[in-house]
Amino acid sequence: MSQELIGTCRSLLIKCLNLKAGETFLVVTDDVKKDMADSLYEAGQDIGAEAMLLLMKKRKKSGEEPPSAIAAALKQADAAVCITECSMSHTKARKNAAAQGTRIATMPGITRDMFLEGAITADYQEVEELTKRVTNLLSRGESVTIEKEGYRFSFSIDGRKGVPSTGVYIHPGDSGNLPSGEAYIAPVEGTANGQLFIDGSAVGIGKLSSNMILTVEEGKLVQAVGDDADTFLSLLGNGTGRLVGEFGIGTNKSARITGNVLEDEKVYGTAHVAFGSNLTFGGTIEAGVHLDGVFKEPTIYIDDRLVMENGKLTIF
Repeated sequence: MSQELIGTCRSLLIKCLNLKAGETFLVVTDDVKKDMADSLYEAGQDIGAEAMLLLMKKRKKSGEEPPSAIAAALKQADAAVCITECSMSHTKARKNAAAQGTRIATMPGITRDMFLEGAITADYQEVEELTKRVTNLLSRGESVTIEKEGYRFSFSIDGRKGVPSTGVYIHPGDSGNLPSGEAYIAPVEGTANGQLFIDGSAVGIGKLSSNMILTVEEGKLVQAVGDDADTFLSLLGNGTGRLVGEFGIGTNKSARITGNVLEDEKVYGTAHVAFGSNLTFGGTIEAGVHLDGVFKEPTIYIDDRLVMENGKLTIF
């Protein structure tokens, strides 16, 4: 086991979760990510926390619930890290544990490289400040329009609250991704219309081999065109997984496009739209799947006000 990796994990747990000696600390993992989970467990032990490791079978897709025993254990911990191949970020297990006061960081699909380079190395004070400012923009807004390469996509966010994923989860009930740096929101169901030009990456696919054009009518994905389109549609299924569930803006200037959406969606200058579950952050969709598509350098309007032009935030 790498002492460098354990040291990085120790620093991360202190800086981002404020983990202390004597606290109950839970690491949830699967067969794919167990090696890195072991380093988090060891780091928790080094800090003096009551560290525990729970191993489960790899889930079939992001957003799928963990076993009930793990969901129950999450609610009993002071702090937890979910380091799994498929994301637990938008599961009821994560939401319910946070509601009980657990501080939770989710790290879906993270690699050793991502532990030591890129988004994880960011100045998280800067990330937190920018993320909160973008979140406030979303919370005050009523509508969003995205333009890229001649394609246009719009939806309502009226009455919805933006969510900051800052990478700093030090208060009871705080939760989000690590590495982090995004502000996101649940679009009003049934209001999204237009076409999305996806040229970065997508969950379940990685870096796209060619651009993907997604057509949405009344909040539902009705057509996908591109080399990876059939794979994306298959992962979403034919039901509620095809409903527009999330819109987010990246706020981490150290993040890179790697093919892993955990980092890709945090890149400053990108935005993303996800399909599927949003019940955990203000929406009404429960789909058992949540898949993001990341696009680079978009132009974005909130309430007809230009807030990002070709990937550059224009309002700060």
